[in-house]
Amino acid sequence: MKGLQIACDESGYEGEKLIGTTTDVFAHAGVRLPADLSAACLAELRQRIRSPATEYKANHLLREKHRAVLVWFLGPSSPLFRNAHVYVIDKVCYVLGKLADLVFAEPDAPGLSTDRRARTAADRLYRWAWAGQAVAGRADAATARPVQELLVAANDLMRGKDRDDVAGPVDAFFAALDREDDAGGIGGETGARDKAVALRVRMKNDPSLSILDPLIPALVRAVARWGGGGRPVTIVHDRQTMLPGERVAELQRVLRRSGMTLERVELAAAETEPRVQLADILAGTVRKITQDELHGHGDAELITLARPYLDPYSIWGDRRSWARLHGRPTADPDDQPVDTG
Repeated sequence: MKGLQIACDESGYEGEKLIGTTTDVFAHAGVRLPADLSAACLAELRQRIRSPATEYKANHLLREKHRAVLVWFLGPSSPLFRNAHVYVIDKVCYVLGKLADLVFAEPDAPGLSTDRRARTAADRLYRWAWAGQAVAGRADAATARPVQELLVAANDLMRGKDRDDVAGPVDAFFAALDREDDAGGIGGETGARDKAVALRVRMKNDPSLSILDPLIPALVRAVARWGGGGRPVTIVHDRQTMLPGERVAELQRVLRRSGMTLERVELAAAETEPRVQLADILAGTVRKITQDELHGHGDAELITLARPYLDPYSIWGDRRSWARLHGRPTADPDDQPVDTG
């Protein structure tokens, strides 16, 4: 079976640091276009925008004066239409989902597990976070601080940072949890602390272990989206230090177990690879559109234009905004799009 190349890039990425970043949404775009058509698309953008910049970014298109260019770029007359996809992750949802997996299921697989208890607990945790108004910056600092502290502690517990410190992140997380009696019932689950300690021990002993990096489920979805029926996929990705050979090899093994084939990952600079530059622009524009809707001030026209690109298996916790973005509601936690890897 003949393989195909998919060019990819991301927006809103800070590795495993998902809380306390400058963005609330991670987006990863995949573009299936030949290099010559991609170059022609960039030339069209340059003709329409007329900026002297050597490399175009999403911010060029997101300026109000270039709205017509953005509408064209995402619209049905664009070369990208039906030739690209964007996988988005609501970062708070992802951290709390992984926390629920740690306590109730297994946190290792790309994306989130399908364990019903974990998904129900994650939904409850997410609603608690919204009630505390820590999500989307809706509260004053005094109101949001305790919830934000717990989110940061949960993130630090599962991050690869300071791997030699087993007890510190565990103690910090459960201390923050004790201050929030209604945080989804996680603290009262039998064996929760033991599971947290076991994870930190594993992370100390295995420097390659990463359970929070959103790039991994994003790449799994890119291969699944374009490599249906076992079609081999080569990913051409913007230069990325988080894709060393051993991580790519593990990703290939995970995909192979699911009947999918990732032939290889090639790294290329966006400024010299037009396909990657298009993926970069697409990821950045769709990330901003979806994040605005998460924050409650979405743009109806841009949401409609972004909708055909959105991966239905994106990880998203807020039902209201997802119903607007994807065009259908999520009725209960099990209906929420998750990535099982």
